[in-house]
Amino acid sequence: MFLFLSIIFVFTKSKPKLNLPPSPGYSLPVIGHLHLLKPPFHRQFLSFSQSLGNAPVIHLRAGHRHLYVVSSRAIAEECFTKNDVVLANRPQVMITKYLGYNATDMLGSSYGDHWRNLRRITASEIFSSLGVKTFLNIHKDEIRRMILRLYRDSSHGFVEVEMRSLFTNLSFNNIIRTIAGKRYYGDETEDEDESKHVRQLVFEAVAGDSGNNPVDYIPFLRWFTNHETRIKDLAHRFDAFLQKLVDEKRSEKEKSETMINHLLSLQETQPDCYTDVLIKGIILDLIVAGTETISITLEWAFSNLLNHQEVLQKARTEIEHKIGLDRLIDDSDLASLPYLQNIIHETLRLYPPGPLILPHMSSEDCEVGGYDMPRGTMLSMNVWAMHRDPELWEEPEMFKPERFEKEGEAQKLMAFGLGRRACPGYGLAHRLLGLALGSLVQCFEWERVGVEQIDMREGEGITMPKEKPLRAMCRARALAGQVVAVNQKNSF
Repeated sequence: MFLFLSIIFVFTKSKPKLNLPPSPGYSLPVIGHLHLLKPPFHRQFLSFSQSLGNAPVIHLRAGHRHLYVVSSRAIAEECFTKNDVVLANRPQVMITKYLGYNATDMLGSSYGDHWRNLRRITASEIFSSLGVKTFLNIHKDEIRRMILRLYRDSSHGFVEVEMRSLFTNLSFNNIIRTIAGKRYYGDETEDEDESKHVRQLVFEAVAGDSGNNPVDYIPFLRWFTNHETRIKDLAHRFDAFLQKLVDEKRSEKEKSETMINHLLSLQETQPDCYTDVLIKGIILDLIVAGTETISITLEWAFSNLLNHQEVLQKARTEIEHKIGLDRLIDDSDLASLPYLQNIIHETLRLYPPGPLILPHMSSEDCEVGGYDMPRGTMLSMNVWAMHRDPELWEEPEMFKPERFEKEGEAQKLMAFGLGRRACPGYGLAHRLLGLALGSLVQCFEWERVGVEQIDMREGEGITMPKEKPLRAMCRARALAGQVVAVNQKNSF
């Protein structure tokens, strides 16, 4: 007995007690704090932080996992400078395992040679100057098509427009057309069944799971729930859709200039590198990361403009002063439209498309904000809370694009992440947002449907959509008619 007690004493004494961040109460055996978590999680996490004296870092036990939530911009910077490599991993969860080809796509892959190769491919083959030019040409064409559709309905007076569908169609067509040369929405030849199928796939991938899969935290629940079956089914359907896109491009006799065609040409010379799985993983990431985020941000931006008509008018005045009344805004004009840029910045501040961005995981023991972080700890950045921190922003709950006239304010934003895992498509997304928003302000008059303010409540999902789809009254301006006339002339 003495020997047994001595061994216990030695081993317990040799293991120092960790200095962990504060935690909310009521951690239960097995499930930890999971019973306290209710969506929207960014608001729930901020509430925990406030209840603990505005703690910049909090510690939660999510089943068998440690979870740190950071709500401080300063500590976030520390994480992605001092510990950027250590925190560059992703936690292995069910949706990345099955949907992300065993976590081999760029979004779900942990840091290492494979991820660095994926980053190199996307930088050189997709977000290169040539790739960006291809994206932008499609952006401009899709925006013109959107203007034509709105003009047909609103050239004789105000009409009511369902804006969510408008923005969703725009973002989907931009991405799918770049990837595969196809348009799913707005054409007379539209395959309605396939369009609905694609949209449902993305909804399930982005909004349906919402990071709220209990099996990721309590593994034995897989035997008592249908979560794994549901995600496997989603992965199977999504893979079938992606493989169909790849096979269609591979069988083309006359090769078109699409991203898939380009990657397939690289596959011919480097088959071991550019496998079908790698190509499908790249397509998956672009669809998931580039459709919902763009459409949701545009919907939030327009909702704020309708609630703040003075901001809308100021944006229109800037465009008319810098661009004039005889041509449509172009990509090269965006740098000379700072107020339009400020509107986008302010929208991303108040309504970041990923309020918690994608989670990170520590690959070894480290220190965050003066606290010990054990290896394998999940790290969540509450960007939504940082963007509304009264110590960083004056009147943080107010929609005030003018705040970004102060130099350096835009650098405080974290809507697309920081460090080596930051979104590589940020610049391209910002351009599409600017072109779409600027064109709609330039070409149409906009009013609310009624006298009431637009409902700004949030819905559920990892991309934070509006709870109620935006509807607005639209009337074409003279410039919209000129765009239509030019388009008709060029079509002959």
